Amino acid sequence: DKAASLEEARDRLLALARRADVVVEDEAPGDADAAGFGWDALRAGNPRLILCSITAYGRHVDLADRPAVDALVAARTGLHWEQRGRVGTTIGMLCDLDVELADLTIPPGCAEGPDREGPLYPRSRWPSLGAAYLAATGISAALFARTRSGRGQWVETSLLQGVLAATIGGWQRAEDPHADGYLTWIFDPRGSKGNFRCADGRWVQNWVPNPSFALGVSRGDAISVDGVDAPREDPSRIGPDYSELVVLAHYHPEMAAAYAKYPSADWVAAAAEVGVTLQPVRSPEEALADPALHDEGLVVTVDDPEVGPIRQVGLTVDLAATPGRVGGPAPTPGQHTAEVLAELDRPATPTVAPASDTGPGAAPGTPPLDGVVVLDLGLAIAGPFGTQVLSDLGATVIKVNTLWDDFWHATHIAFCANRGKQSISMDLKDPRAVALLHRLVARADVVQHNMRYEAAERLGIDDASLRAVNPSLIYCHTAGFDRSRAHLPGNDQTGACLAGVEHEDGGVADGGKPLWSLTSFGDTGNGFLSAMGIIWALDHRHRTGEGQFLTTSILAACLLNTSYAWIDADGVGVDRPHVDGQMYGLGPLERLYPTGDGWLCLAAGGEHWEAICRVLADPRLAALDAGALDAGAVVADTAPTAADLITEAFAGASAGEWFDRLDAAGVPCEVCDDGFVQRLFDDPQFRDAGLVTEMTQAQVGRFEQFGHLWSFSDTPSRIAGPPLVVGHDTTSILTELGLDHDEIRALVDDGVVKQATLRQEPSR
Repeated sequence: DKAASLEEARDRLLALARRADVVVEDEAPGDADAAGFGWDALRAGNPRLILCSITAYGRHVDLADRPAVDALVAARTGLHWEQRGRVGTTIGMLCDLDVELADLTIPPGCAEGPDREGPLYPRSRWPSLGAAYLAATGISAALFARTRSGRGQWVETSLLQGVLAATIGGWQRAEDPHADGYLTWIFDPRGSKGNFRCADGRWVQNWVPNPSFALGVSRGDAISVDGVDAPREDPSRIGPDYSELVVLAHYHPEMAAAYAKYPSADWVAAAAEVGVTLQPVRSPEEALADPALHDEGLVVTVDDPEVGPIRQVGLTVDLAATPGRVGGPAPTPGQHTAEVLAELDRPATPTVAPASDTGPGAAPGTPPLDGVVVLDLGLAIAGPFGTQVLSDLGATVIKVNTLWDDFWHATHIAFCANRGKQSISMDLKDPRAVALLHRLVARADVVQHNMRYEAAERLGIDDASLRAVNPSLIYCHTAGFDRSRAHLPGNDQTGACLAGVEHEDGGVADGGKPLWSLTSFGDTGNGFLSAMGIIWALDHRHRTGEGQFLTTSILAACLLNTSYAWIDADGVGVDRPHVDGQMYGLGPLERLYPTGDGWLCLAAGGEHWEAICRVLADPRLAALDAGALDAGAVVADTAPTAADLITEAFAGASAGEWFDRLDAAGVPCEVCDDGFVQRLFDDPQFRDAGLVTEMTQAQVGRFEQFGHLWSFSDTPSRIAGPPLVVGHDTTSILTELGLDHDEIRALVDDGVVKQATLRQEPSR
């Protein structure tokens, strides 16, 4: 009978779990326990097991019973409103600021996103992607902790925490948001994000928009770079201060006209020659057809049992000593049932030898990376975010700043990637600073950076140079692109262009404009990849004593973000859902709708059509073919009609009223909540759940941002301190290296190192 069958299935699952290292599940909170395969049951059979649970909102908030559907979580948390940002920025809203430059007139095409009001529906599943990065990183950290302690544990994360990981730069609240340099125009949708259509109809993106480059190289009848400054030498380069919005608005029409004069390939070539960060907007299929990416293994060919050879995303972390491999195509459902169940007839043996209960990281209650020392030589976000993840997981992170980093580190963007770190400020062009760095390297476990590798070689901080100081070092280089583009400047935006993220999110296939989502996992996705790769390398070194070199890239992360796409042997992509050019959604049943008051998100399927028709009570809807209305279905005639009719019906009541009616009828939907972020910071349940943290930062005073992105049952994560102040720890670090007061003073006086004058307290 059914009960016996379920009991047999549960027993088989428990038996398989006794032989496993990791179990990943996404049941609603409490469902696994009720079914007999929750954490207590799994741990009883296998104390070394790592269980990873991914839920919608976690166990400890009152949203735990809401559906774990990506679009619906994005709607409820307000993520659809964050795609292009809010006028005056979300930080400005949270800090109750007047909108900067409220009367500024923005020319057509300058603002981000389609020319309509309201939230935007991107193709990228940002909450799920965030949760996936978090789950993979949390599992990696738990496995490393098990190597040192011998104990398994329960790792939890959620789509909500994926949202928090996606909004790190924009969801902050500062006591003094007017502090010099803190608030920027970057997250304001009025500021051009540098997307321009060229003469061949293709789009390119130049970030940060560079008027002098665009207007300078296009002066004549052909593009010429003669006399055009590289960005670092350009005195008119656009900065992050809010006043630059005026400059962007002034120059945008001229820049748009300039780009329209020449084909995209000419612009890409000119940018490469000058050193301007500019790349073409490609579809995911174009990215997968790129031979350079295939040659490097970022794209691989697998023999799919149903469609034959296909190209899809390959290896996104390259480890020199322990390289990964693609094990084969995606299996068909049940393909390996017999093979897996046959394992139950064999004795279960531990997968790894028992570990010591003493030493760093072995004691319960200590973070998984306790005792690990990391040197962060990174710039901007992609490098520093990865080391911040390591800090949150317990590593001691020392940020090696330049003498002139104060400007950047004062911004809210830097604040999202540099908490919990010590900072020493030094001039690595001075041999005395390099000698001090070598002394730090000798004590470190990891060095990580994201400068171009040729720059690291010039400074003598490349892998070979530092491994000569510390042969067991783990050296991580996080790049912008693949090796064929290593000489080019890269960033989140251009990586998203090359991988197809902006093409898909903006609905370019339907005539839309490329969208650089403000919740992108390009820089931060690269950071997660580097954190994971470093943890894997630490685990390998703990077993063997061998360090290694590893690389990740923004482009690799962006390819992961579009991994729903693939192409066949002829370069033809699969027929798949696309967002429409106005970014309403994927189809009439998975879409954003305006209502009489507010916006509503549907994430329904054909099985919900009858209930939708019943609630909306429009006989014209009931007459449509329900079989053609599944979310994302490619339909020519019925889809616009269905969307128009639903829009017409929704105009008769508010989003909240429609939610009540549809939710009661079992139709998956949520209100697009533009106020969730305010409640996140103010509602005690989110603080009690560790989702928001408060600290004191020397520049902005009381400071709040995202909190813990995981829950570990045995080795909890921690937040070691506020965002760094450049040079805050210079004296203490040099003292620990053995320098006396006079030696340190001489280095300061000679401009070799700098000690900050601002002081700050640890977080609480």
